[in-house]
Amino acid sequence: MAVRKKQRLADYGLNSERLLMPKKGPGVFEEELGELEDKLMLTTVAKAVHWAQGNSIWPDTFGLACCAIEMMSIVSSRYDIARFGAEVFRSSPRQADLLIVSGRVAHKMAAPLRQIYDQMLEPKWVIAMGACASSGGMFNNYAILQGVDKIVAVDIHVPGCPPRPEALVEGIIRLQEKIKAGVAPAYEIRGVAS
Repeated sequence: MAVRKKQRLADYGLNSERLLMPKKGPGVFEEELGELEDKLMLTTVAKAVHWAQGNSIWPDTFGLACCAIEMMSIVSSRYDIARFGAEVFRSSPRQADLLIVSGRVAHKMAAPLRQIYDQMLEPKWVIAMGACASSGGMFNNYAILQGVDKIVAVDIHVPGCPPRPEALVEGIIRLQEKIKAGVAPAYEIRGVAS
């Protein structure tokens, strides 16, 4: 049995005088509204959660060297990452879900970095900002960790020495795209080195 699609507000059971007049056409409201059900965007709860997570990233800063100056500038009025929902730099890892590691990580700083990472609530993401955080950079020696991905799972690598603030903003946007697409955090995909 075919179900007749409701065309007018009167079909939904509204009983106003204007709606009950047989020769009266649709009102202005009905014309503007059109096919309401067709225009509504239907989604799943998972997609809505991913959208909310992607648009409300709260970064935790872990600035160690010259990259930290570039990272600090992204909250200024010139770059303003508040436009992308990442405006609040948190000073507590328990309130942050994005760890931006900027600069060279000495072996002595590896344990505090891992402790901050472990204190963050899940889901959590990591951006390695700069050549030093990504691969040790020009410091190929015993004192500098050759890539922060040896102790935490990195989601986005931002290249440069130091990378410009625009590059970090681009990295944050790419991370948001991954989150909104439903890509799992790096620690779920690759695991974390222990």
